[in-house]
Amino acid sequence: MSTTDEELATLFGKVGFDDAKSKEILKNKKVSLSLAQIIEEVEADEPLSKSKTALLHNLATLVKGENLPKRELITRAIADERLTTNLQVSEAYKYVKEAKESSTEEGMNARSGVGIVITREQVDEEVAKYINDHKQEIETKRYSCVPALLGNIKALPQLKWASPALFKPIIDEQVLKLLGPKDERDVVKKEKKKKAKQPETATKQSAVTGDVKQRSMFSEGFLGDLHKPGENPQMWPELMKEHLKVTGGRVFTRFPPEPNGYLHIGHSKAIMVNFGYAKYHDGVCYLRYDDTNPEAEEEKYFVSIKTIVEWLGFKPWKITYSSDYFDQLYELGEKLIQVGKGYVCHCTAQEVKLQRGMKEDGTPGGKRFACPHRERPVEESLQEFRNMRDGKYQSGEATLRMKQNLESPSPQMWDLVAYRVLNAPHHRTGDKWKIYPTYDFTHCLVDSFENISHSLCTTEFQLSRESYEWLCDVLHVYRPAQREYGRLNITGTILSKRKIAKLVNEGIVRGWDDPRLFTLEGIKRRGVPPGAILSFINTLGVTTSTTNIQATRFESAVRSYLDVTTPRLMMILDPVLCVVDNVDDTFEEEVTIPYKPGDAKLGDRSLTFTKEFYIDRSDYRDETSKDYFRLAPGQPVGLMKVPFTVSVSSVERDDHGKLTTIHVNYDKVEGKPKKPKTYIQWIPKSTKRNSPVHIKETRIHNVLFNSENPSSHPDGFTSDINKDSEEVITTAIIEPAFFDIKSRSPLNLPTVNEEFNIKEQPNTPESIRYQALRVGYFCVDKDTNGDQEIILNRIVTLKEDSSKD
Repeated sequence: MSTTDEELATLFGKVGFDDAKSKEILKNKKVSLSLAQIIEEVEADEPLSKSKTALLHNLATLVKGENLPKRELITRAIADERLTTNLQVSEAYKYVKEAKESSTEEGMNARSGVGIVITREQVDEEVAKYINDHKQEIETKRYSCVPALLGNIKALPQLKWASPALFKPIIDEQVLKLLGPKDERDVVKKEKKKKAKQPETATKQSAVTGDVKQRSMFSEGFLGDLHKPGENPQMWPELMKEHLKVTGGRVFTRFPPEPNGYLHIGHSKAIMVNFGYAKYHDGVCYLRYDDTNPEAEEEKYFVSIKTIVEWLGFKPWKITYSSDYFDQLYELGEKLIQVGKGYVCHCTAQEVKLQRGMKEDGTPGGKRFACPHRERPVEESLQEFRNMRDGKYQSGEATLRMKQNLESPSPQMWDLVAYRVLNAPHHRTGDKWKIYPTYDFTHCLVDSFENISHSLCTTEFQLSRESYEWLCDVLHVYRPAQREYGRLNITGTILSKRKIAKLVNEGIVRGWDDPRLFTLEGIKRRGVPPGAILSFINTLGVTTSTTNIQATRFESAVRSYLDVTTPRLMMILDPVLCVVDNVDDTFEEEVTIPYKPGDAKLGDRSLTFTKEFYIDRSDYRDETSKDYFRLAPGQPVGLMKVPFTVSVSSVERDDHGKLTTIHVNYDKVEGKPKKPKTYIQWIPKSTKRNSPVHIKETRIHNVLFNSENPSSHPDGFTSDINKDSEEVITTAIIEPAFFDIKSRSPLNLPTVNEEFNIKEQPNTPESIRYQALRVGYFCVDKDTNGDQEIILNRIVTLKEDSSKD
């Protein structure tokens, strides 16, 4: 038997333990020697599955050097997959330890639950019953009680032998159904430990020299804990040396969107995670189009994706396509068959579902069984695969499937499809191919071809990690490290391509870039700065949990960003004319107004106070009140930066009683003017000064849906549409300095965090943005036609509750 560390490591590697795991096991001599004895009892001729090696290691930690008679009963049961969980192994160990030489296979099977099958339906039923019995407590504690819930349900005697993999997804699904998505109520803020106060001189020195690196999501949490290049485990260690030769030990990432639709807010996190992580570590990031489904791909999506990535401030190291590697992928398809890990299947889609455990009634949990073509000879499958390539089969008549492990608890190991027949021309390869690789086959292999060090994706691909690594290993190619983080969702809207298409096709929205949508094209058109999105994501951080954020919180982050970065202008939505009675028709008084009070970087502009000017209709009342400080008879008001107040002398109304003109006096006095109760905005009426500037349309955008979960509406999500989601105002005016802002745009003050100061393209309408005093933040819409037909979009309100005065 092997006894030296080198011999043990070789033995462990032979059955499937990677180098890192082997080193960890060898730290405990008793466990490693027991594991060596157990492995020899298995008599494995090829690497075992990860689940089996994990169970063997668990048994070794239980035995830990002791002489256990009849241990081979447990070892054989793991090998032939009667024991498939740690709990079963533990119970089998207890039985053999107690019964010693009198242990029998039947006794061990009975003690460890062999043959007892707890279906998903049974688990589902028991979970539903438990949640219903504890409903009030769960509704009170919300998601904070889920860990305890998981432990309590696992401890139910009737579920003792259920697969551990079933519990969490079923509990998560039922808790989500009961409570809805997580929101701010479920965010627990950890108390920050008070740091010891540093000497003032040291603090100042750090600030001056810049020695202290700003906090970043790339250095903390999930991303901060990622492995360094070269540390990701390999079944074939020699491949790592080749990988590091290519990468030079740098971080290599990729952003791999499917070009079959427009990106949405959730993709902004994926873009920032992949491009940002590489940039933070002085690495590189590919933009890779996953173009393996020619029926759904269109040129406009390719263009839009590249535009959005660049708009967010990232430059791809290289732009590649999965189709660049079609020849290499096909060769590996043949190799998969040649190494005995692939076969051509002629089953229908329904038959495959049944093989994968779907019952006749369409529910999961049935017995899995092999495809009848699974054991066909290698040469036969190879010829059939070539027949697929040569167009001898129609779509649905043949697929290349991976020969994985039908007994695995993971659906990603149930003989996934690697290639399917698709008689459709490809936008880049034309009619060359009649077959196309699937995502499950393509993704990991192209990651390998491109020497990706960190394959970062969202947690819905967590189960795919096993098949990802399996495929790289059986094809003897470099294995990138897939790691999964939680996706970003915005509540109160929809992100589904199918549902947004319905809104577009039915004319409910203006298009895929409608500012009310949370597509990135829509957010861009709405005028949200790219730096605001990155700053928002950085604030949320990156964890393995899905982040569900209310739209109002996103808007609050955008508002905070705009407050720091944008110039101010006076804009009036509902103007009423004011005439100054006590000055000449030629009266002019020039005032200087800063674009951003308190910050001289944006400069200032001149505005001429004239005999006629406009104020907003809401800034006048016929009567005063205790909480009203603006213009009214007997109550003068200040005009921004105008030296003296104006006071009402009379008003004019039309036949319907609507106010048309306010006559005022300019209260110019000797000495220091009396300070008014408040100041209001105003815009001069002057042909000479080309004032005011008339706005053809001011589009006020509100939430598109009435509820936090539009999809739950009993009559469908379109019945949840907010009829007031867009208000179009045609009376607005703005001061002439608007054209100065337009000519200088993009005009953004820098933020403290340099990485969020994204340089935008000039001459783009959405980059012409400003704060309209007391009204909101606005930008120019793409429908604008020259200086005579200006159309504006409201980005966000000035404050969270825009109804407050």
